[in-house]
Amino acid sequence: MRAESRWVAGLLLVILPTVMLGGGSLLGMLVWDPAYAANQLRQDLWRAGHAHAGVLLVLSLVILLWVDGARLSSGTKWFVRFSTPSAAILMPAAFFLSVLSPDAREPSSLIHLAYVGAIPLGAGALTLGVGLLRAGGGDASRTPVVR
Repeated sequence: MRAESRWVAGLLLVILPTVMLGGGSLLGMLVWDPAYAANQLRQDLWRAGHAHAGVLLVLSLVILLWVDGARLSSGTKWFVRFSTPSAAILMPAAFFLSVLSPDAREPSSLIHLAYVGAIPLGAGALTLGVGLLRAGGGDASRTPVVR
């Protein structure tokens, strides 16, 4: 793994406890906050936000294992390194911020941030996939190795 990818991985691992804290926070609100427990929409969207944050953070780390072996320009590799983490911020933000009010009965227009986050996620995944195909699949020496 190149130094650039190690730096991004380190940053993501430092951020990981915030997702863990968020899970504990959701559990606490479910148990001790009657207003949160009474609003099924808010529960569903905050649960979705937390799940997306965790899954996209893990996907971000996995992508870093492959980006250095892809046949892409240096700038494109930087784009790929940050495309999934940006989605890991924007998509959960859409779910959380669209129902901030304990009385919310429908998501606010901030829910559209989920679509904004889906754009770099899809573009980064597609770009990495093409870069890996361009690098060739039959040469085991091109397989990324984490050291």
